[in-house]
Amino acid sequence: MFNPNSAILYILVGVIILAVLSQSVFFLLRALRRAKEIGISFEKLKSTMISAAIFTIAPAVSILVGVVVLSVSLGVPLPWLRLSVVGSLSYETVAAGSAQTALNMSTSQLVTDPKAFVTIAFVMTLGIAMSLVCTPIFTKKIQKGFIKIGNKDKKWGEIFNNAMFLGMISAFLGYVFCDVTYVFSGDYKGLIPVFVMFTSAIAMIICGLLSKKFKINWITDYALPFSLICGMASAIPFTMWLG
Repeated sequence: MFNPNSAILYILVGVIILAVLSQSVFFLLRALRRAKEIGISFEKLKSTMISAAIFTIAPAVSILVGVVVLSVSLGVPLPWLRLSVVGSLSYETVAAGSAQTALNMSTSQLVTDPKAFVTIAFVMTLGIAMSLVCTPIFTKKIQKGFIKIGNKDKKWGEIFNNAMFLGMISAFLGYVFCDVTYVFSGDYKGLIPVFVMFTSAIAMIICGLLSKKFKINWITDYALPFSLICGMASAIPFTMWLG
């Protein structure tokens, strides 16, 4: 029987992540060497590195939450790889969930069918990989288009930019509200993701208010993982209540 937590997968993923970490160390050393050449003091470099290391904890916590969630059905190696190299927390969870739903599989059970596992891995990988192809080809043209619109009319440039962002968010909102209509047939499980989303939104608003009203600036760096954890924790009572 196929095991998504097999040792060979850990080894393959470990090799890839080690290669990425090696690149990071390589460019870090080159950056330090260049900083020394242009006269930046070691004390300033040390302060910058410590600050950067501290502020990476916040996004790392949210990524860890995503790995834990996906590992329930996909094991640890695949989510570890996808969210460590080229991946997006919001995309990977939705892509994996959509693939499992299409395969009539539960997201709370470990995938032991190798064909299903490969299918889910391809869905998670191919979609996000397109950004690597499209970015160097289309980004410069799109950026010029934004600049051109902004130069002609700054107000419409901002509206267009916000509309693009809201369009992206709407794609994920559709995933949240897609099962709400089942309420009319007496099935209230479709309300669970809606309530979880509002719980996360309230947690994010609270973080914003604490930062703005009480000048707790550091909390903005941890607002995302905090809202994610609150939303995940609220899913348990909501599921017990509605599911």
